[in-house]
Amino acid sequence: MDFVVTPDGPLDAEATLARYRVWGDDPVNRVADNVFRRVLRHDGSLHLYEVRWRGPVDAATLHVRIPGRVGVAIREAVAREVRKIFGLDFDLPGFYRMAKGDPVLSEVVAPLYGMRPTLAPTGLEMLVGSIVAQQVNLTFAFTLRARLVRRYGTPVTVDADTVYAFPEPRALAGLRVATLRRMQFSTRKAEYIRDVARAMVSGDLDADVLAAASNADVIARLTALRGLGRWTADWYLARCLGRGDACPAGDLAVRKVFDHHYGRGRALSEEAIRRRARVWGQHQSLAIHYLLTAMRLRRQASGGGTA
Repeated sequence: MDFVVTPDGPLDAEATLARYRVWGDDPVNRVADNVFRRVLRHDGSLHLYEVRWRGPVDAATLHVRIPGRVGVAIREAVAREVRKIFGLDFDLPGFYRMAKGDPVLSEVVAPLYGMRPTLAPTGLEMLVGSIVAQQVNLTFAFTLRARLVRRYGTPVTVDADTVYAFPEPRALAGLRVATLRRMQFSTRKAEYIRDVARAMVSGDLDADVLAAASNADVIARLTALRGLGRWTADWYLARCLGRGDACPAGDLAVRKVFDHHYGRGRALSEEAIRRRARVWGQHQSLAIHYLLTAMRLRRQASGGGTA
């Protein structure tokens, strides 16, 4: 089955998908030769799909192919996932209008025009990624996540490329801490991942319930679990639920970028960062994504690495 998804506003697909390659290999989200590949889990079945992009940034189209014969339900599920991965529900034109009034953002927007934040398609994927990234650099976090995926995920091969479906909650709920320790996970991270998976299997943590909840309720539900703090909850709001008013003020990189641009030579508190971000209203997570990306690109250009 083939179909086309047309963004509402600009889209630079390559810049949007860069995060799947910049810190290392991502066996779940494969990007090569202008093709994005991923495997959808739907009602116990696996469906590999491919996305190609065509046209200029201001008139880009996404061409989706699902091999074989599939029903409407699969087509709609893939379309929803594509919209999340390419960040198509963000109001980029509105953000650009707002950014004109901010001297820092107005400088950042032009070279990154059309870039959108990618969203994690599933809650488990987002939470596992956040746990893995706690207190380590992103390059090592990507390495650990890839090991976990290859151990507990499901491989699907196409055109000599292997794409992994992210592990199911039950697979991670039954993992042995000793196994992850041998893969260089800390004991605590192994336990946190297992606990989150078990909470999803039992229904104590329901991704659909979180999607319908207020920001405050999402934060309360997530931080009630061992190993999940405000930092994880804020990123869940921003990078899984796509909440525009989310501000991960506790993130070290976010603090650094705010100190650099808005600190006037001093370190800002989390509350000060949140107050500053509230000026951007529903565009907070977009503004932070742009500021973080600009900082990473500056570091790369100066030979400072990607972490």
